[in-house]
Amino acid sequence: MLIDKKIEEIKWKLTEFSEHVVEMLSMSIKGLVERNREYLDKVIKDYEPRCNNLELEIDEMCISFIAQFSPRAKHLRTIFTALKMNNDLERMGDHIVNISQSAIFLIDKPPVKPLIDLPRMADEVKKMLSDSVKSFIDENAELAKSVCERDDVIDGLREQIVRELITYMISDPSTIERSLHLVRISGNLERIADLSTNICEDVIFIVKGELMKHHKVVKF
Repeated sequence: MLIDKKIEEIKWKLTEFSEHVVEMLSMSIKGLVERNREYLDKVIKDYEPRCNNLELEIDEMCISFIAQFSPRAKHLRTIFTALKMNNDLERMGDHIVNISQSAIFLIDKPPVKPLIDLPRMADEVKKMLSDSVKSFIDENAELAKSVCERDDVIDGLREQIVRELITYMISDPSTIERSLHLVRISGNLERIADLSTNICEDVIFIVKGELMKHHKVVKF
């Protein structure tokens, strides 16, 4: 059916968008770890504008779909989820720009501590994002639930990072500004993970008709 074909086209465009965001995040963390300003500038000047263009393109696809088909039931839930996911992906791009800006501040200054937890956190976030989009493409509620459960790992990593940095700031006040930028990076990573779980909660609603908030089924 034509309506299903159009939905598949929107899904694959969202996959392209998510892959772009994952690559953008990888480059921002690589720029931080390797102290490479070129990577970070590329994220801000090249990758972020591409995010904006993809968001506009997908918005147009979704609006045209609604105008052409007047979708109902599952088709309507799917297209509204696609619109929300599109907005979430664009917001993730903004968070990655924040990460890159903090990294630019940090790369020409002495390190506060070895960068071990932040790259690990970023790797987990990238997996969550990729799996959240895959759960939407495949309409896989079980995969979506597993992503929601992984959000606790990200929260734990951020808490650990913040605790350690507070210790550094107390013992050496000269590290405060650098430490706050590291805290900012961890906070932006956490927000990307939260947006990934938002996608998964919508997937669960599409597939199972269960409304989830904060990883729990909401009962009326």
